[in-house]
Amino acid sequence: MKKPTLLCISILMACSVQFALAQTSVNKISVNSIEENSSPQFIENISFTPDGILRTTESGGTKSVKPNLAPVVIKTNKTAGIESPAAIEKISPLQFKYAMLLDVDVESLKNLTLFGFIENWFGTRYHYGGTSKDGIDCSALTDSLLLSVYGFAMPRTAKQQYKETEHLKKDELKEGDLVFFHTHGRGVTHVGLYLANDYFVHASSSQGVTISSLDDEYYSKRFICGGRVEQ
Repeated sequence: MKKPTLLCISILMACSVQFALAQTSVNKISVNSIEENSSPQFIENISFTPDGILRTTESGGTKSVKPNLAPVVIKTNKTAGIESPAAIEKISPLQFKYAMLLDVDVESLKNLTLFGFIENWFGTRYHYGGTSKDGIDCSALTDSLLLSVYGFAMPRTAKQQYKETEHLKKDELKEGDLVFFHTHGRGVTHVGLYLANDYFVHASSSQGVTISSLDDEYYSKRFICGGRVEQ
């Protein structure tokens, strides 16, 4: 009885050794397979490779799918001299402020002398016949602005300035053109200076020196024409 028992034990030990060797071999193959496959598996049946996404199909094969990545677009404006994000640092706070007020691209505001003048006078109260920071009227503002910024000397009153300019339609206006209105009575009684995007600066009797839109109902109904200073 002892011999069969010893024989059975020997057979069991031999089988265990063979199983351990076989398992070690399988593990080695599995490790080598993972090391050779450089594409990590983040989601089941999907691998991420340099060429795109490798997806396992329902039939058991694989399908390469390139992701549709939206390109990064950097807006440039060579005319304005804005060719890189670093150039934004050169834009002054004054440009940012008035770009927001006029609802235009900040790069389009190049005349810092103009907006510096407006900033200096902004909020000055209206005073008929006034010409100083204590109070100024509409034609005195445009007269001073044209002389300081553009070097044009103009007559004192809105009616005289109207007579001295080339008359324009609304869609012909450019920065520096005058805009004329009949706010009371007949004929030209109010004047401002066109900036951009239908906005103009003027000395308003109710708000003082401010910026308004030609599209405002009050001014659109009272707009006469624009006026360009003849050089």
